[in-house]
This record gives sequence, structure tokens and C-alpha cells, in this order.
Amino acid sequence: MWNQLGLFSQPERPYTVSEITGRIRALLEQEPLLQDVWIAGEVSNFSRASSGHLYFTLKDAGAQLNAVVWRNQAQGFTYMPCSGDQVVVHGRIGLYEQGGRYQIYVDVIQPAGRGSLYQEFERLKARLEAEGLFAPERKRPLPPYPRRIGVVTSPTAAAFRDVVNVLTRRYPLAEVLLAPTLVQGETAPPQIVAALAALNARDDVDVILIVRGGGSLEDLWAFNDERVARAVAASRIPVISGVGHETDFTLTDFAADRRAPTPSAAAEMATPDRAELEAVLRQRQARLTRTFEARLRGFRERVTRLERALQYLSPAARLAGSRQRVDDLLARADVAVAHRLAVQRQHAQGLAARLASLNPDAVLARGYAIVQERETAQIITSAKAITPGLALTLRLQDGEALARGE
Repeated sequence: MWNQLGLFSQPERPYTVSEITGRIRALLEQEPLLQDVWIAGEVSNFSRASSGHLYFTLKDAGAQLNAVVWRNQAQGFTYMPCSGDQVVVHGRIGLYEQGGRYQIYVDVIQPAGRGSLYQEFERLKARLEAEGLFAPERKRPLPPYPRRIGVVTSPTAAAFRDVVNVLTRRYPLAEVLLAPTLVQGETAPPQIVAALAALNARDDVDVILIVRGGGSLEDLWAFNDERVARAVAASRIPVISGVGHETDFTLTDFAADRRAPTPSAAAEMATPDRAELEAVLRQRQARLTRTFEARLRGFRERVTRLERALQYLSPAARLAGSRQRVDDLLARADVAVAHRLAVQRQHAQGLAARLASLNPDAVLARGYAIVQERETAQIITSAKAITPGLALTLRLQDGEALARGE
């Protein structure tokens, strides 16, 4: 207000820049229209910060509006604009207080002209994502060496031929099991769900490829069907989605365990490369050969050491010495036995001589006689034992004589 001197009077405490900016921000955030708004315009000054956030300007002939896309939002985008693109974005209007400018915080961006079908895709994607259907922790690892690969596609589609060609060239060990289905049109989604169910009912399928060639959003819409997305997410067998071209994204891609940019890439993703396997096998064979040869050399060296130790510890030398000692002992035994025999002979000869000297026959030879009682053959050694008329026998050297006592 003006005072009496014509000067503008100041309040007791002026507002700070932050206070005014905060008030403006509050006003913007309290306006429902500005918190849920679709805006069409041309993209300019598009850039991606090192943090992953996107920044660009949305403009038309009469005005321009700064736009920001946070990294977590940008990661889910299926379409990334460039400067000069005409786009339609969804988001909320807010105020960047440090810069003092209002801007739109974008959560959906699509090329202009895609219309309601693309908006339906984004709405359904956001809802299923909020349910956790696309959560990374739900993704399962792929089998490294699949024996049987299920393929969900049209049997007449070029995508199926591409898959078969890649698998034949890359990993011919795998058997391909086709679950035929339409891949376009209103009747395609229930057929795709039934094909997935048929493969899941088997216990010999290791991985499933759900594939289709490229096309427009309308052509690929069967793979944006909620029933198909839920069937893919619920599959007990790991699923690889190879729908469309590299720039095409469908809900099936987000629900699958892996997303491949093309059907051929899906077949490559599902299998190891035969050439790489052969190279690995050659390397392992060479390493195994080297290991075997090294082990064999080690065993040979050990055998050689054991042979030397065995020769050192062999009883052959001891046996040779023992044999010589036995020979020495035998020779000494022969000498001892001979000496012992000689001594025994001399002793026997002495005994024989003594025995001979005691032999009655020898005594008789010297003129003696042996007197025996004839009837009893008792030897009479005393003359007193001879009575008159006793019948006697006299043994002489050359015979016997009869006599009677007197």
C-alpha cells in the first residue's frame, strides 16, 4: 500500500523466495487436473543423465514445458522418444523449487497417433506390474542343456522355421515339440493359453519358446492379452518370449522368464552353441589328456621309486647270504659229525675191547671152565656147593663135558 508520501509501504516481514515457491507448488499439486494429465507436443532437447533420468522439453507452436522421467519409470518404457518426435505423455505437473520452474513428471510416453490401444497396453502393463507379475525375483533360470524344447507358435509361421533352423544349426541334440496355435486375431489368446497348458502338462519339456514375427501393435495384440500374460507367468516351465522385432514389446515379454528380441534370438537364448560346446569339449579333452599323462608320469615315477626300494629291501641278498651261511653250517656240521663219529667209534672200540676181555669164551680160551649143575644149569662158583654124586656140566672152549661130584 502507498503511504502519505507516495511510497510503497513494506509489510513487517516479507515472504522468502522458498515460501512463495512452496505456495505455488502446493497450489499446483492441489489441482486435480494437473495431477493426472495427458499432454501432446513435440520433443526437443532430449537427454539422458548419467543417473538414468530423462530430461526433455515438450513444446508446441505457442509454448513449451519441461519434462522429467525418473529412471525407474524409464526402465519400463517400450518406446523411447528422440528430439523432434511428436508424442503424447501422461504425468503430473509439479514445481522444481531449486530452479523455480514448473514441469511435468512423466510416467507414460507414447508416439502420437497410437491412441487408445497403446493406452490400454500401458494401463494393463501398469496393473500387472503392480501385482508383481513382472517381478525379477519370479524369473527362473533357463536349463543349460535342454533335451526337449516346446515351441508355441503357428506351424506355418516364418518364426517357427527360423527357430527350427537355428536349433538345427546351433544345438541339434534338442528335440523340438510344436504346440500349434494362432498368433493373431481374437481367437488367438485362448489358443495360446491352451498351447502353454498342453506343454506344461508334460514332464519332458525343459523350456518353452513363445514366438511370432514382427507386426503392428494390432498384429501383436494377442500377446498383450491379460490371459496370455498370466498363463506365461504361471507356467511351471521356464518361458522365453520372442515376439516381434527388437523394438516391439508385449506383455508376454515382461511376463516371461527371458525376453528375446526376435524368434531366432529366442532359439539362441534357449540353447548352447554347438561350436562353443565343441571348443569347450576340446579344451577339456586336452586338459584331461594332460592331467592323465601327468598322473601317469607320477605313477610311473612312483613305481620306479618303489622298485628301487624293493630292490634295496629285497630278501634276495639276504637269501644269498643265508644260503652261504647254511653251506658253512653244513660243512661245519659234517666236520663235527665226523669228529663225533670218530670219537664214538674209539669209545665203542674201547668198550668192545673191554667187553671182549670180559667174554666168558675168552676166559675159557685161556684154559678155564664153567661148572654148572646139570639139572638146573646154575653156575657153581664154590667147591663147597659140590656134593658127592652131583651131576655136573663142564663148559670148555670147544664144548661141554659131564662129571660127578666126589
